[in-house]
This record gives sequence, C-alpha cells and structure tokens, in this order.
Amino acid sequence: MSERMTAAQLHAIQGGKSGKGGNKYNAQRVTINGIDFDSKKEGNRYVDLLMLERAGEIRDLKLQVPIMLEGKAGPLQSRTGKQMRLTVDFSYIEVKTGLTIYEDAKGVPTRDYEVRRAVAAAQGKWVVEV
Repeated sequence: MSERMTAAQLHAIQGGKSGKGGNKYNAQRVTINGIDFDSKKEGNRYVDLLMLERAGEIRDLKLQVPIMLEGKAGPLQSRTGKQMRLTVDFSYIEVKTGLTIYEDAKGVPTRDYEVRRAVAAAQGKWVVEV
C-alpha cells in the first residue's frame, strides 16, 4: 500500500508555499523602490521603463491603470452592477509619437483577460504584452 500525503506536505517537498498566499502560476513577488509587483517580470519591466523615462523617451509613467470598459450602449457592467474594467500594469506616453501606450506583463493570459483586452481594443486602447 502506498503512503498518502497532504497538499501541504507536497508543497513543502516541492519548495512551494502551502495554503493561501501562493501564486497559481508560480510567479514570484518582488519589491522595487518600495513598490510590490506580482512577478519578477513585471518588476524588471518597471525598472526598464524608469530608465526610458529618465532618458526622456517616455513620460507620465503610471502603474496599475484601470481602463473602464464600454460597449455600444454604454458602460459594461458585471452581474453585481459594477462597471467592468481591465487594469494594466503600466501606461505611459511615448515622447516621439505622443501616443499613450498600455502595457501588461503577462506570463499566462487568462480567458477573462483576453476578453477584456479585446473590448479595450474595440475602444481603441491597445494593450501591449511584454
């Protein structure tokens, strides 16, 4: 007969966290300049964007920017009545073109993200995945 183990024991063996607080996509949280990021990828992109801002190539860098989603008949609402939105990791203005760029550091895009991204694109707000 084989020995059984709990999920917590398996996580301990694999070096992961047990219980709540872990990331289902195994992204490692990181803090840069006192700002918490959901992944190293997102944190590294923030550092890159800071350098571009200091070099004068971009301006008005913002983090966790909500894009409110709208359809032909007006704001899209969830079942609870709240207006739906897509929150992207970064937005900034590209100095050379004057365009506002929206960026998201995605490792694994979810179905919900894909749908919200498509609605934002229909509104003329394209999201660049990095």
